Amino acid sequence: MPSARVGEARYARCHPPWRRSVPELPIRRRAAGRLRIWAGAVALTTVAALVVMPPASAAAVVPAPESATLVSANPANSTPHARDGETRAFAQIGDLVYVGGSFTQIRQTATSAWTVRRYLFAYDRTTGTISTTFLPVLDGAVNTLVAGPNGTLIVGGAFKNVNGVSRKNLVALDPSTGEIVDSWVGRSDGGNVRDLALHGNQLYVAGAFNWLNGTAHAGLARLNASTGAIDPTFTVDATTGRHDTSSYVWTIDVSPDGGTLVVGGNFLYLDGLPRNQIGLVDLTGTPSVIDWSTEKYVPPCAAPETFVHYVQDVKFGGDGSWFVVGSNGGAGWPAAYCDALIRFETAARGSGQLATWADFTGNDTITSVEVADNVIYLGGHFRWLNNPNRSDNAGPGAIDRLGIAAVTPATGLPVNWNPRRSGGSSLPSGASSWGSAVPVLWRGSDGLYFGHNSDGMGEEYHGRLGMFPLAGGRTITPKNAPTETTGNLYLSIGAATLAKVPFDSANLGTPTTVSQPNYVGAGATWRVADRIYWSRAVAGTPTGSRIDISLFNGGAIGASWEASGYNDWFNAAAMTGAFYLDGRLYYTRTGANALYYRYFEIDGNYLGATEFALPTTGVTWSAVRGMAWVGGRIVYGATDGTLRSVPFDPTAAPAVDGTAATVIAPAAPGLSWSTPSTFFSVQ
Repeated sequence: MPSARVGEARYARCHPPWRRSVPELPIRRRAAGRLRIWAGAVALTTVAALVVMPPASAAAVVPAPESATLVSANPANSTPHARDGETRAFAQIGDLVYVGGSFTQIRQTATSAWTVRRYLFAYDRTTGTISTTFLPVLDGAVNTLVAGPNGTLIVGGAFKNVNGVSRKNLVALDPSTGEIVDSWVGRSDGGNVRDLALHGNQLYVAGAFNWLNGTAHAGLARLNASTGAIDPTFTVDATTGRHDTSSYVWTIDVSPDGGTLVVGGNFLYLDGLPRNQIGLVDLTGTPSVIDWSTEKYVPPCAAPETFVHYVQDVKFGGDGSWFVVGSNGGAGWPAAYCDALIRFETAARGSGQLATWADFTGNDTITSVEVADNVIYLGGHFRWLNNPNRSDNAGPGAIDRLGIAAVTPATGLPVNWNPRRSGGSSLPSGASSWGSAVPVLWRGSDGLYFGHNSDGMGEEYHGRLGMFPLAGGRTITPKNAPTETTGNLYLSIGAATLAKVPFDSANLGTPTTVSQPNYVGAGATWRVADRIYWSRAVAGTPTGSRIDISLFNGGAIGASWEASGYNDWFNAAAMTGAFYLDGRLYYTRTGANALYYRYFEIDGNYLGATEFALPTTGVTWSAVRGMAWVGGRIVYGATDGTLRSVPFDPTAAPAVDGTAATVIAPAAPGLSWSTPSTFFSVQ
């Protein structure tokens, strides 16, 4: 049969040797109050390239933060260890966890003797004890595992023989003994299997093959999961490799409803239609390529001879309405989505699709992604996230995340979870502290399993694999601006003094004066849940100001603390008004006539490194002084002392139409709405 087999050397090219070197590691953590001193204060207006949101015929997607459950940042102590190569796949059947990869030896503990066990083994997830009855013998690496129907373990990889019998690249095993299930007929005689995805009794197969079960299929096929028989109705091929190489599919995932397949890899066409590295397939009827494409994976990034393709992993999130893509590629962003985590919307249609959000590492690889419990986990050899402004260094906004991270689906910003891919001083002799890849992150029944090509995680020894347990994790409860339409507007009227003005979203009541001794040196202020965030003048900081937090429930404003030391590059004092809504900090700033936003993650109080300008008309934003969001409207003051409101819809273009603005109140003696220190609170 013809073959377009891509061997281990080809797959290795996606993790090139020059990127496997140990980078200069960042500092371990940055506590609030610790400052990075840049060469001079970084002005708000010059930190990052401004991104202007273009007008759109369809509504923009503005995901709202949702409740999420994080796994513990402390890896389980009971998992066994592997040696050499890497762990690439996990599956679970009952209490047994199956581990596949290119490793050659395993052991129970850090002091146990090594045992030769190549490419595949199992252990009890409750005790960590390695199985002595599951003993398959393979002659090549395992790339992917699936717990199949009828008590089978389906294995895909780069092998020719299993238990001394010819079973090329695809086989079903008895999960108790590792014996071949002879009745299962799936074979990949034409090349390696890279990925498997199961939905119901439909098994999707991806890899570097041109033939499956003796039938011509290029890179993609669908089997009956119970029997291994080919599904003749699935005929979507991935063809024509980039840069004159052989084509292959590297990664796939199926939406939870089984209706959509996302495909990533080294190809230019899906079913004959142009789809460079990535595409979507409709599975609801006869499988067909969806009218969805993006040009952001067309450019070659750093070096096409090294990064033949740079889509590394794909995963649907939540209900399948969105998916994420992790990539490598080196330099080339933002023209291309190189070295980035990207969110796309599944229902979008047409060419030229752009990210809902993008999180750039600053020239470091992402090799795996997993989505579970409203959290996106990612692994690789990155050192930072939120780092679009530097290459191979930490730029303004960069957040230290060494090789493993968790981000929110709403914005792509990290949450406060940072175990670090490091063994610290606990590594035994001969162990590797750092490697080029985390090939797999996988959510099992009891936690997040990780496979990597090094031996340290969470400052502990975890040779080639481990697990972050659900036990000991925590729930993230989203915080937002007040949703009520009746409350109080607060306005600074002097040092440590606020006017408290009743407000029902249309009319003002009689103001009272409130002394707030902790509210000194205040600028733009915004309310979120039980606290206020505010720009505070602080001598000795890089910009002379910072974002602080104070607890506030209508009484005394509490003593403030720095929101995050990662935000010290940001000139908070330049904001002339601000409010928070659904993961975004909206603001105006000195000398600029636009309404801007940055992503802002409340869980870690991290500020996005990229500034966006919303499309608006009819409002002179350069004159705005103080803002609040109340009941779907922006309530804002101005240099003329007048208080106005205008409807606000961040999904629309324009998001603000100034012709719909109304005057709430003109300036009055002792109460001029012309200060950035304005916010709305129910209390």
